[in-house]
Amino acid sequence: MNSIFNKICISSDHAGYETKEFIKDLLIKSKISTVDLGPFLNKSVDYPDYAKKVSNRVSKRKSEIGILVCGSGTGMAISANKTKGIRAAVGYSIKSTQLSRQHNNANVLCLGSRLTKRKDIKKIIKIFLNTKFEGGRHKRRVKKI
Repeated sequence: MNSIFNKICISSDHAGYETKEFIKDLLIKSKISTVDLGPFLNKSVDYPDYAKKVSNRVSKRKSEIGILVCGSGTGMAISANKTKGIRAAVGYSIKSTQLSRQHNNANVLCLGSRLTKRKDIKKIIKIFLNTKFEGGRHKRRVKKI
């Protein structure tokens, strides 16, 4: 798996823990620099705490993009989008993920471990990591966010 990004951070809640570990292994095997911000055990945690860790790191440019995983992806996206400069999108399909990068310059991908199959997660991540922002008319709109 290739990536146009060099530094990625990843996190989850308990519902997304196993999927986070799966994604982390994919990234590491692909030699993509990955920072795991937890959790490090599969125990109940509050997803806003982990969304904040990733969104703060991305907003401070310590990582170029982030990946968040919870049961649906929605809770993580809502939480991450509270941070200035974050454009978190739920990647519920290949097309939605592609458009989130091309048109919205999404910098955090949120995934639903209970709603998305592993084979699809792998494809969605590949699209997110390799799709460039188109700029142009979209740049003006993103600036308004």
